[in-house]
Amino acid sequence: MEVDIQYLQSWIGREETGCETLSPSLAAQFDATFNIPSDTAPQDRAPLLIHWCLNQPIAPMSELGRDGHPALGGFLPPVPLPRRMWAGGAIEFHDSIRIGDKVERHSVVSDVQQKNGRTGALCFVTVNHEVSTAGRVVLSERQDIVYRDLAKEGRTKAVPEPAKTGTHSKVITPHPTLLFRYSALTFNGHRIHYDKPFCIDTEGYPGLVVHGPMQATMLCQYAANLKGAPPKSFRFRSHSPVFDDTDFTLNAEATGDGMKLWTAAIGGPIAMEAVAAW
Repeated sequence: MEVDIQYLQSWIGREETGCETLSPSLAAQFDATFNIPSDTAPQDRAPLLIHWCLNQPIAPMSELGRDGHPALGGFLPPVPLPRRMWAGGAIEFHDSIRIGDKVERHSVVSDVQQKNGRTGALCFVTVNHEVSTAGRVVLSERQDIVYRDLAKEGRTKAVPEPAKTGTHSKVITPHPTLLFRYSALTFNGHRIHYDKPFCIDTEGYPGLVVHGPMQATMLCQYAANLKGAPPKSFRFRSHSPVFDDTDFTLNAEATGDGMKLWTAAIGGPIAMEAVAAW
């Protein structure tokens, strides 16, 4: 599929803002989804990465694409490739979000690049976010989004090595209800996370796709629990998808200045890797 990269690069510099109050009920729903025992009283510290549940795009049903995402061409460029995923990102934590805070997000499209991969054309869109409350910046974030074509039939895939088990490891069962709850929390209509017939018959996946941001949230929380304190920075990158047809693991091991983390399906390769630093 042809990509007019110069046209798409005209979106560089486009800005978007959003503002939403973090309610105790949303915090309680988030904690319940991740089995986090915590208080949700006003001004309690909010759980890590709950900001991904705030200020999400809201589009009427008539403006959704075939995959359940809002149609492109607004804030994000209209990349004409059918598959999109959150490829990775990096976050610097400056302060804590508190329950009851009015959370403001300012986003800017900072880069659009085209590359060729083994599955065909790829387009990478980079978005920078600044999240603030009461006039103070609480975190800065880089978000990497990748768009790609459908895999070509007959193409053989290299079999990656199974991931090793970390010094610390925890098994997660990707129950469809877990995926549905996270989709609801983030107002994410992408059908690959809850519509199994669509995943199998249309997208060619073996099952529901486990959200990348949900895996990143679990890894960040896992790192904070093991260390006993939230990290100052957290970066992550997706390598391969995880599906609901098998359990996956959270893994961690200490490094010189922080912690290396990764997810992997049981017997499978690294799905997402991350680094947390304090």
